[in-house]
Amino acid sequence: MPPYPTALGFTLDNRLQITWSDRTIRTYGFRELRDACPCATCREKKNAPPPADGPAMSLPLLSTAELQPLRVTAMQPVGNYAYSIAFSDGHDTGIYTFERLRELGTEVSEAPSGNR
Repeated sequence: MPPYPTALGFTLDNRLQITWSDRTIRTYGFRELRDACPCATCREKKNAPPPADGPAMSLPLLSTAELQPLRVTAMQPVGNYAYSIAFSDGHDTGIYTFERLRELGTEVSEAPSGNR
């Protein structure tokens, strides 16, 4: 059986921390997770051609939420294979599979075992 999350939390330096069933601990920056959003809208934006330069080019308007430091505001399980992650900028449509979450982030250590 592939590893699955057993604990979620935040580190003191504001990173998401996931402890996995194989005792691996990984931490994730909020921007890293947001930039890796797998939803259709984000994939389309990433694959869209760059806007043409010129006088008609406009700058995007940012909402008040987008001006604040990015945070993870909620995580909801999706079946037994993923999490839906909501961000402080209002984005909440990405479904991050456990497999994808294992590819992202930084491995911190292995959780201590009680039987050593």
